[in-house]
Amino acid sequence: MSKRKSLSGMELLALHEESDHSDAETEAYWNGNCSDESVNLSSDEFSSESDVSDSDTDDIADVRVWRRVDLEQPPTAPPRFPFTGNSGLQADLSHKSDPLTYLCLFLDDYVVDTIVVETNRYADQMLGRSSQRPKSRTRHWEPVTADDIWLFFGILVLQGIIQKPQQRWYWSNNRILETPIFRKIMSEYRFSLIMKFLHFTNNDDFDATTHPSPKLKKIWEVYQALLRNFQRAYLPERDLSVDESLMAYKGRLGWIQYIAAKRARFGIKFFTLCESQTGYIWNTIMYTGKGTQFSEKCRDYGLSTSSVLSLVDALLGKGYCITMDNFYTSPELFELLLKQKTRLRNSTQQSAQSASRVREGEVEERGSDSVAKR
Repeated sequence: MSKRKSLSGMELLALHEESDHSDAETEAYWNGNCSDESVNLSSDEFSSESDVSDSDTDDIADVRVWRRVDLEQPPTAPPRFPFTGNSGLQADLSHKSDPLTYLCLFLDDYVVDTIVVETNRYADQMLGRSSQRPKSRTRHWEPVTADDIWLFFGILVLQGIIQKPQQRWYWSNNRILETPIFRKIMSEYRFSLIMKFLHFTNNDDFDATTHPSPKLKKIWEVYQALLRNFQRAYLPERDLSVDESLMAYKGRLGWIQYIAAKRARFGIKFFTLCESQTGYIWNTIMYTGKGTQFSEKCRDYGLSTSSVLSLVDALLGKGYCITMDNFYTSPELFELLLKQKTRLRNSTQQSAQSASRVREGEVEERGSDSVAKR
């Protein structure tokens, strides 16, 4: 028996294009070929195999069957689930041409006010607990306002565009080094003091036994507020992507990750859910090792399945199509997402527990929409 060849990039692209039927054709397929009972899949919670009813088991039985794929004439993928999401911008913007208007969707008054309150609180705590030297900069501290925080963030953005090896050079009077705009926005004293006392939470309120994510105690409130704003401002189109993102960081932190394939290589890892067309980040989970905070519904699943289900939880049952690499995909995840009217696309991982072994070099198809390649 001759060895089967793997799918080429062009063949995979052809499979992808063939599956992109119009919404009308998709709805007609489901309405004409599936009874109401067969597609009435619950999206209330993730359930294990023991909790699946007989009718639901029949609906996904075809997913468990592996069959060979003719590489010369690949089968056409079936239509997608009808998409019912209300995608697009969810906020009314008065000045759509102003970039600051969009930034305010995420850094809203709640986020800025939280930073103002906690920064002033932390400065009072630190200055009250220790004595200042006669010439210490902290003697010039004044409580910050929302305007101060906006100017501070503006300088940080500008420093990312105009890069210099030392922070004090941004306020230098040297004719070769000077950039006058920084002195006009804020003095170096003021900027360095805000940087010193910048804070996002009240340290005195922390309780390790009740906090949802103790490792992220310093940023948890603001981090969650930003995620809510990202999800409230925009709902993604049908095609989504789940992948890892690495934020460059080489400081002292217990959950620093090393990923050779990433540009940064060392940093903080995020599981991210993005819209495929625009790259809009709709949801993220910061990986903190054993204490990583996933949805309560995902306690019984492994890392890869838990991360995906936690990211897409609010979008299940609406006909979304999620693309991910083989770190995340597995037969277990396929079945869970199909029951939630959500389609998954990419190669599936094989394991002794969840699927029969695929011989090296062969290509087979599992169910209606998955291609496995080893």
